[in-house]
Amino acid sequence: MDQKLQKKIINQFYKARIENHQNEYLHPSYLLEKKLVTAIRLQNEKEAVKALQEINKQERAKLSSNSLRSLKNSIICSCTIFTRAAIEGGLQPETAYNLSDVLIQEIETFEDMEKLEAFEYSMVLTFIQTLKKEQLAPKYSLLVKNVISYIHEHILDDLSLGTISANFYINPSYLSSIFKKETGTALTEYINRKKVEESKYFLLHSEMTISEISALFRFCNQSYYTSLFKKYTGMTPKKFREIQVM
Repeated sequence: MDQKLQKKIINQFYKARIENHQNEYLHPSYLLEKKLVTAIRLQNEKEAVKALQEINKQERAKLSSNSLRSLKNSIICSCTIFTRAAIEGGLQPETAYNLSDVLIQEIETFEDMEKLEAFEYSMVLTFIQTLKKEQLAPKYSLLVKNVISYIHEHILDDLSLGTISANFYINPSYLSSIFKKETGTALTEYINRKKVEESKYFLLHSEMTISEISALFRFCNQSYYTSLFKKYTGMTPKKFREIQVM
């Protein structure tokens, strides 16, 4: 990553950290979030709802000067967590992302904050019920599960087919073939979709330019990033950012 860009991101991180400290705001603990992710992955509706309730007892982060917009942004972030948990539980990535897109579009329709908060719990149950219905977990080999985890953990790194296959000491063609066979999605397609999904965080919560975000996720250029973003979300990164801050 460009050192100037890296320094800017770090500075923004510390600025947000200081502001949260001054406002006496603490993000939900990692352990609570992990508890929620595990419950979704294991399709345990009762424990998932309980974990979400524990998280929501704490004050939400202020993500916009407009309270409704802030809540929507927060629940969009929750949707991203639910999506990742469902995929780790065995839900076909394309199914999980399509469901996420539909739910985010639904989030945008709410004008009542109480109903919106209730919808967050409905999202958890929807992901778990979809996961139960698909029952895809047994079809994912250990290799594919490990590759998915590797992609999630290294989303800002070089994620070429050659790099990933070398990390697992397997033939690139074999990896490409087995990943597509088990997930229903080409490896490159999955990586691009995941990058676009994760880039939404920086569009919502940073002052980075679209060009900088494109570079952060190692897209070859801003135009390619924009075209992929529009392909998966139906709008450009610029439009997505404008809608979220309205």
